[in-house]
Amino acid sequence: MRLFDYLDKGASLGPDEPCLTMTGASLSYAEVQEFSHQVARALHKSGISPGDKVAILSANNPISFACVFGISRAGAIWCPINPRNEAAENRELLDSFDCSCLIFQRAFLPLVERILPELPKLTTVICLDDSLPGAMSLVDWLDGVPADPWEAPDLDDLAILVGTGGTTGRPKGVMLTGRNLETMSAITLMSYPFEGRPVYLALAPLTHAAGVLCFPILALGGEVVIMPTPDLGDFLALIERHGVTHTFLPPTLIYMLLSHDALPTTELSSLQCFWYGAAPMSAARLEEALRRIGPVMAQLFGQSEAPMMISTMAPADHFHADGSMAVERFTSAGRPSPLTQVAIMTDDGRLADRGERGEIVVRGSLVMAGYYRDPEATAASSQYGWHHTGDIGFLDEFNYLYLVDRAKDMIITGGFNVYSAEVEQALMAYPAVRDCAVVGMPDEKWGERVTAVLQLHPGLTVTESEVRNFVKSRLGGVKTPKQVVVWDDLPRSKVGKVLKNEVKARLLNQ
Repeated sequence: MRLFDYLDKGASLGPDEPCLTMTGASLSYAEVQEFSHQVARALHKSGISPGDKVAILSANNPISFACVFGISRAGAIWCPINPRNEAAENRELLDSFDCSCLIFQRAFLPLVERILPELPKLTTVICLDDSLPGAMSLVDWLDGVPADPWEAPDLDDLAILVGTGGTTGRPKGVMLTGRNLETMSAITLMSYPFEGRPVYLALAPLTHAAGVLCFPILALGGEVVIMPTPDLGDFLALIERHGVTHTFLPPTLIYMLLSHDALPTTELSSLQCFWYGAAPMSAARLEEALRRIGPVMAQLFGQSEAPMMISTMAPADHFHADGSMAVERFTSAGRPSPLTQVAIMTDDGRLADRGERGEIVVRGSLVMAGYYRDPEATAASSQYGWHHTGDIGFLDEFNYLYLVDRAKDMIITGGFNVYSAEVEQALMAYPAVRDCAVVGMPDEKWGERVTAVLQLHPGLTVTESEVRNFVKSRLGGVKTPKQVVVWDDLPRSKVGKVLKNEVKARLLNQ
């Protein structure tokens, strides 16, 4: 299955049925198909060949997502670019991925203007909603291009190139193939309830989990209702208005949803599956969600390198056979999914015994093809013939998977990954900071909050707002510490390495 095959499969079940909907207006399957043929032909006319990389920089939008199918028909590779990244990070992604085409919304023109002069590989730049210097409008680009069915030959199975941060701060390109997405879609369809024609509500960014979850929905001829901005009041209203059956939110937004005034009066009976994931969820809040939203909560666990479905927990798995809540499972990440092999591995490559802690490793057709043009990182992540997730965990006697730590000091805050080393690098550039440690601390709202502990140069002082503004100007709001504390010194090992476990323990005891 190539990405456009999911669209075509859905169209075969009803070409006039709604496919992509936003603000009350829908594009039918036939209309999205026609548009995707035009985009594919326009890419070919612009010199984009099979295997070339095409980036999309856009907020949630039906037209930008419909372009994905045109990119696939042209045999090109979709590179979703997170608009929340800072300019320097997106410039590096576009350059290191060898992108030859960029499709963007006018709202991101300031960012594009900053990075475009440094991207000579970009030969085609298209603005979705305007005509600008250095960028052709989508309307002009498609003018005169026929919408007759056409697709380029399939060069290889590479479908998506996803940017992911690293502990050094340098982004890597995760190569996801059609086979990876087909496996993910198959796991989704066999692991969760689907009755009738699904209606999927996408509030989270389509550049992340919300986007790839669209493919199994489309394969069933379902409707994808897209939210341009993340408003929880609108989210609840759309569930009721469209009879939404499936949706996804990170725990942070679910916590906010549980506090929303409109929740008690919203009709939620259409929901079959309310996915949560991308961050740990409080067991107490999960229990509340099952009571107040309904017995529809469904967990998923994955990562860019093994998308979404390493392990799953369907709504029914949240309950015992007698209908009581299985609260002892609520801190787990579910069970390994049907089409993946999941194990726990020790540092020397031994597969751990049941209940023993170690790194969570995965193999099977869900796992990426590797990191783009980075054989060293690819080899490191696939030692002993298994993909290494970087997460520490264990499998219990019932084969439920539990995550207990992250080997690479990654912080998941509000559903986004933050790498502590990158934040530490920014903090160390602040003149008053002598040393620092960045850790993730438990937080009811964010899952984890980015916490910075600073050691200052003698005689100097800082304010929390100064430090936060400094980091925000370099890394953006997501990676900015939500808590800043100053200590006289940091706990260290004999060789001077900061002991983050001790930092966390001390913070918890304060």
